[in-house]
Amino acid sequence: MKKAFSLGLLAAFFFSFTFILNSQMNISGGSWIWSASLRYLFMFPILFIIVALKKEVKPVFLAIKNDPSSWFLWSTIGFGLFYAPLSFASISGASWMVASTWQITIIAGALLSPLFFTVTKGTNYIAHKRNSIPKKALYFSIIILIGVFLIQLQQATTISISQVLLGIIPVIIAAFAYPLGNRKMMEVCNNELNTFQRVFGMTLCSLPFWIFLSTFGITTVGLPSDSQVLQSFLVALFSGVIATTLFFKATEIVKGNPHQLAVIEATQSGEVIFTLLGEILILKTTLPTFIGYIGVILVIVGMILNSLFSE
Repeated sequence: MKKAFSLGLLAAFFFSFTFILNSQMNISGGSWIWSASLRYLFMFPILFIIVALKKEVKPVFLAIKNDPSSWFLWSTIGFGLFYAPLSFASISGASWMVASTWQITIIAGALLSPLFFTVTKGTNYIAHKRNSIPKKALYFSIIILIGVFLIQLQQATTISISQVLLGIIPVIIAAFAYPLGNRKMMEVCNNELNTFQRVFGMTLCSLPFWIFLSTFGITTVGLPSDSQVLQSFLVALFSGVIATTLFFKATEIVKGNPHQLAVIEATQSGEVIFTLLGEILILKTTLPTFIGYIGVILVIVGMILNSLFSE
């Protein structure tokens, strides 16, 4: 569990580059469409090279061939309906606000537990038990949700309610799509693929979504600038490849325990601190008010309580 928790927290550090760089691209006039699609278009060749060097490409293609509908469905949900709405939300406020609101995914991960089963194998039997919602962990996660509310309360004093909703609703969609796609793909893979293979396969199967979004971008906003291409490449490397691989590895370690899985997903609240520090050091944009800082503290306290309860 300690190894998984450390990997989850390290993943949160690299995930924070998503919010900081997306915010920077928006400030410089880049479209969220390219911020979203370029990340995965860059991820694909990077992951292909990594998996090919390890001579592990063929098992991925065979797994996809055996169950193409599941691969394309859950990859599109886990990557497409996660990152496109999250990128869209980045135009509504400072990166630390989006990162804080994203912590709703911790609640989402706990609520999704009943959709999955724990498999127990005996000598002459295989038992399937539906997972229950980890209630005590959910209580601690509600602390995080209160923190998110206070953070959004600060934002609501400076912009209209409709703008706030445009920032919140897409993040809620992303918050449920990411753990749902990740967990469903763990079921589909059934320990037959390693983390790099699974991320590569999901990236491959989500390409139709990103190609469609890119085509839409060309016809509506034109091609991205050179600076947005470079920044999107950095997001693909730091967040798409490094962070995603670390996080997926962490969830694989504890996937048999729904409570510990919820705790690992809660480590992503560390993104708030890393993003806020990056905002201060790099972007120098809107910082939290007193209420906003209280919200950030509650998000961190919720994460710590989750980890202590797990131990």
